[in-house]
Amino acid sequence: MASKAKNPAAMNAEQFPRKAIPCQSGPSDDEKGRAYANLINSPELAASRVIAMMQPKNLADGIDTPTMLATLRDQAAAVQGGNLSHAEAMLINQASALQALFVRLSEKAMQQTQMPNLEGFMRMALRAQSQCRATMETLAAIKNPPIVYARQANVTTGPQQINNGTAAPMRAREIESEQTQLSGETHELLPDTRASGYASRVNPALETLGESDRAEIPRR
Repeated sequence: MASKAKNPAAMNAEQFPRKAIPCQSGPSDDEKGRAYANLINSPELAASRVIAMMQPKNLADGIDTPTMLATLRDQAAAVQGGNLSHAEAMLINQASALQALFVRLSEKAMQQTQMPNLEGFMRMALRAQSQCRATMETLAAIKNPPIVYARQANVTTGPQQINNGTAAPMRAREIESEQTQLSGETHELLPDTRASGYASRVNPALETLGESDRAEIPRR
């Protein structure tokens, strides 16, 4: 029994994934231009281009472009909805890759016989270790976000500041007015006329005594 020949178009669809970028737009030229501009500036297309360029040829040839764009859109929608499972998986896998890179670079450094080569490999190894630590800290911050405590202070628009639970101080003029009303006196500074009185006034009794008992000095 002869086997049924397959359709060449179906074989091409199975062997070769789609590479065309889908762009849905309206019938008018303005709508087509807007849709194309949105697609070019979309984050999923930028990520898809970088991912395809970084893959080996055998993997890059097997990427289906519409499926890749749809997958990246689904991941972004999940994060926007609060589902961070993909981000957590990505971070832990990156930390594992950086740990493997640190180990390999450390091994290469130990095989060197020249100090500049040893120093160069160790510098790269420690850099990979630092990036691994930073990645783990980011993952921990996503899993357990920090709690921020803030104190509230009520500040008026004028020159006064009102603290919670503390009475506002009275002004100096109000305090002085209350003290004056309680004492019943007006504390005014009187002019000092004693100096002028002593300068102009002479005691009459002393003046008379001076005239009667004053010793006479002979004149020459």
